[in-house]
Amino acid sequence: MDFLTKISKKEITARIKRLQSELRNHEIPAALITQNVDLFYYTGSMQNGILYVPESGDPVFYVKKSVVRAAVESSIEVEPLGRMRTFGERIQARFGKPNTLGLELDVLPYQLGVRYQQMLDTEIKDITPIIRLQRAVKSDYELTQIQQAAILVDEVIQQLPAWISTGMTEVQLAAKMEHYLRVRGNINLNRMRGYNQELSLGMVASGAAAATPTYFDGPAGGLGLTVASPQGASFKKLAQNEPILLDFSTVVEGYMIDQTRIAVIGSLDDDLVQAYEVSRSILRAVELLGKPGVTWESLYQHALKIVEDAGLQAYFMGFGDDQAKFLGHGVGLEIDEFPILAKGFQQALQENMVIAIEPKFTFPGRGVVGIENTYVVKSNGLVSLSISSEDIITI
Repeated sequence: MDFLTKISKKEITARIKRLQSELRNHEIPAALITQNVDLFYYTGSMQNGILYVPESGDPVFYVKKSVVRAAVESSIEVEPLGRMRTFGERIQARFGKPNTLGLELDVLPYQLGVRYQQMLDTEIKDITPIIRLQRAVKSDYELTQIQQAAILVDEVIQQLPAWISTGMTEVQLAAKMEHYLRVRGNINLNRMRGYNQELSLGMVASGAAAATPTYFDGPAGGLGLTVASPQGASFKKLAQNEPILLDFSTVVEGYMIDQTRIAVIGSLDDDLVQAYEVSRSILRAVELLGKPGVTWESLYQHALKIVEDAGLQAYFMGFGDDQAKFLGHGVGLEIDEFPILAKGFQQALQENMVIAIEPKFTFPGRGVVGIENTYVVKSNGLVSLSISSEDIITI
């Protein structure tokens, strides 16, 4: 396993210390972490197990499989999980009986939650907000991985003029993009926390297919290859003078960047070009506004004002009943992290939060236009981690 990169003990220790500080602030004596991505964040390993974190002292990663691999990957003490029926007794013997236990109730199956509660005979509290807010603020190490992902995405963008041609299908284009990224280390999986939300490369779709609504909680759906996977690239052929939506990401050491660009074979109608320019103007405006202390909601509201002034509110982030009600979302180990730029989110931006901002317009029967960059919050505003040209890619 020498060829695999290991996250430094210093990085993991800092994350655990921050979690323990929040547990003490919320008067929660201990947390039980079970979700894959959260396990990876706090241990450096994604092996099958349970992480027990007391409010002070050393945590333990109890692993079912593979104990051998977890011991190599993790910076946390690893022990075999053993029989679940005795797990509660082992916890109490080592750490004492917690009167309250923090669990990730947004993703933990109900039956498991009940089982853990019964094993430890304790009160349960949801620590989802604690974990998600902590993970929203990125370390220098995390920002470096996202920057490396941005370089790979830009390499794909530069290849597109040579790849795109009339008559090729959306899925053929998506496959070219996937292959290029895959052989350079992309895991080809965009992890999502949202229930029943799935995504691999992203949305590669064109014309009317891109504007086809679907269950995915975003401004563009894509026809998909089958009703069993009704989103993203389809067998539709690329045609002249229609927008080709290229909303995709790649992953480096677990961390992803999310980015959208538009291509066209020929030229776009003037009103679609105008809508695209409004998208760019929204990015310029929120780049200046997005400083620490500014509420997540206010960036969304400011974008709505620009959209209304342009007379494009009917097409913003979808169409009709299928409009998405947000402007952007956090990005990191998952593609739907905090912060969420939407109405009702009064939380304040913090320095080093990472946000994908994606103002898009959906025109039924014609296509989707818009742009998306991933940003990091700094004291003077948003700084783009995306490095690709924002010009429409003309074939």
